Amino acid sequence: MRKQSGIMIDQIIDLIESHLDENMDLHTITGDFNYSKYYLHRMFTAAAGIPLHEYAVRRRLTEAARTLVSSDVPVIEAAARYGYGTQQSFAAAFRDMYKMTPGECRKRRIFYPLQHRISSRWLSEDTGIYHEKVRYAVKEDIDDWMEVVGSSVGGYPYLNEKDYICRLRNYIAKRHGIVLEKDGVIAGVMAFSVRSSETVHIEYLAVLPQNRKAGLYKILVSKLAEELFPGREISITTYRENDRTDTGYRKELERLGFTGKELLTEFGYPTQRFIYRRGDENEGKEE
Repeated sequence: MRKQSGIMIDQIIDLIESHLDENMDLHTITGDFNYSKYYLHRMFTAAAGIPLHEYAVRRRLTEAARTLVSSDVPVIEAAARYGYGTQQSFAAAFRDMYKMTPGECRKRRIFYPLQHRISSRWLSEDTGIYHEKVRYAVKEDIDDWMEVVGSSVGGYPYLNEKDYICRLRNYIAKRHGIVLEKDGVIAGVMAFSVRSSETVHIEYLAVLPQNRKAGLYKILVSKLAEELFPGREISITTYRENDRTDTGYRKELERLGFTGKELLTEFGYPTQRFIYRRGDENEGKEE
């Protein structure tokens, strides 16, 4: 049976989804529950990996972007539909997250989500007690892999799902994808490419949001760097510093021992390349 807290979080998510046309603050969202807003805020953040109000904003902007790309609804109407009082406030919030104006998004006709609706499957709290197994991914893992991606899409600045699945099949065929099972459920995923005899690049790294502090990132990175490709340079790209879209992914990489290198632009999005530091180089890094 699911814990009461999981049920409440599910109800909060239902409330947000039914009011995407409103700019709901924390007090409004939590007003129907017999707990303090601070308690519900902490509970939601622990389970979902993102603050409650931030989740609501990202959901509204995601659906606004979907509307802009899939229809001819005027920008001002899309702004009103998703709870923005003026076209200017909508454009500012949209540009802050998507790094383009609503008009540019419509012109490009390329949609990617800032935040999927969180699946109720992932709402149970992490106890920190579990059995883990790391193995190569197989094609039968694709649906579960994509559920992890959907719940933690904030770790990747640009995600075209159809293209992603196509590339994922190739990674799996080449044995360039690994999964981490927690009590038999896929809780972490990593796809990588071997770029030379000396370098390996992490193309995608994600864990279920409530497992961010459970050490799963470290298990996956260590598997790649210390066991599969010892001695090779391990790189990854992520958000640039102070990017509003980042929900903490960059700091997590730094805690793991990654160091920022050159600034890049990928798919039109500003990013930065990071290099993993091994062994003694990582001593003193916060776990």
